[in-house]
Amino acid sequence: MEFTDQLVIFAFLAAAAIFVLRTVVHIVPEYQRLVVLAFGRYQGTKGPGLVLLFPPPIQASITVDLREFVMEIPEQTSITKDNAPISIDFLIYQKVIEASDSVLKIQNFRTAVQGIATTTLRAVIGDIPLDDVLAKREQINEVLRVKLDDITQRWGVKVTTVEIREITPPRDIQDAMNRQMSAERNRRAAILEAEGKKQAAILVAEGDKQSNILQAEGARQAQILRAEGFGLALDKINEAAGHADVRTMALQYLETLNRLGASPATKFVIPSEFTSLLAPLVGMMREAGERPRGGG
Repeated sequence: MEFTDQLVIFAFLAAAAIFVLRTVVHIVPEYQRLVVLAFGRYQGTKGPGLVLLFPPPIQASITVDLREFVMEIPEQTSITKDNAPISIDFLIYQKVIEASDSVLKIQNFRTAVQGIATTTLRAVIGDIPLDDVLAKREQINEVLRVKLDDITQRWGVKVTTVEIREITPPRDIQDAMNRQMSAERNRRAAILEAEGKKQAAILVAEGDKQSNILQAEGARQAQILRAEGFGLALDKINEAAGHADVRTMALQYLETLNRLGASPATKFVIPSEFTSLLAPLVGMMREAGERPRGGG
């Protein structure tokens, strides 16, 4: 046998060995599982780690990825409860929780989930009015997730999240919504302006009220002070009158008579008390008259 023939045989044996090793020895990552079939019958789920299998056709394996993945549902047109057409596209997050069911109970669960998602969306949107579709996105997401999960769980697949990405109403409805939002903004602006004017009027009225109260309080205090001053003046007068003797009072009466005599009046009313006040004055005049005589 020639050397080249030996090399060919060696290469053939090496390739066969590598093929056998690849079909017998399997390194399964943590996020994958091997669904093993022996002579076409389900034997079990293997992995992760090192898995040894007999080469086909004795044993065959199907790899299943357990990681969560996202599926994009393209834009779908649905009819709302009030007969308004609306376009919606959304995302479905899901993962395989039972590897054997995803292989044995459905041929291609990804295609099946996408198909059931479109029909479920139309059924859900058909029971909701347009205004609620636009306003209650989170609730619709949850309803879709529950309905899809009820269907996919028999395939060993769990729907974790549904997210509506965009809702596009018809052009005429969108224009009406824009006009409605503009009217609502104008209404709120008018309310805020009226509220501001109301608060300003209240503040002005409150200021006038406080000003009037302060003015009234000032006037009251001024009256009290004037009354107190007048009372003090009367007290001073009474006190001075208490210290004045009869002679002083008589002299005051004489000065008063002198002023009366200088007036053009022809009649005078002299009170009776004047005679009693003149008695001390007469006595003083007598004493003044007697002193020169006694001295002569």
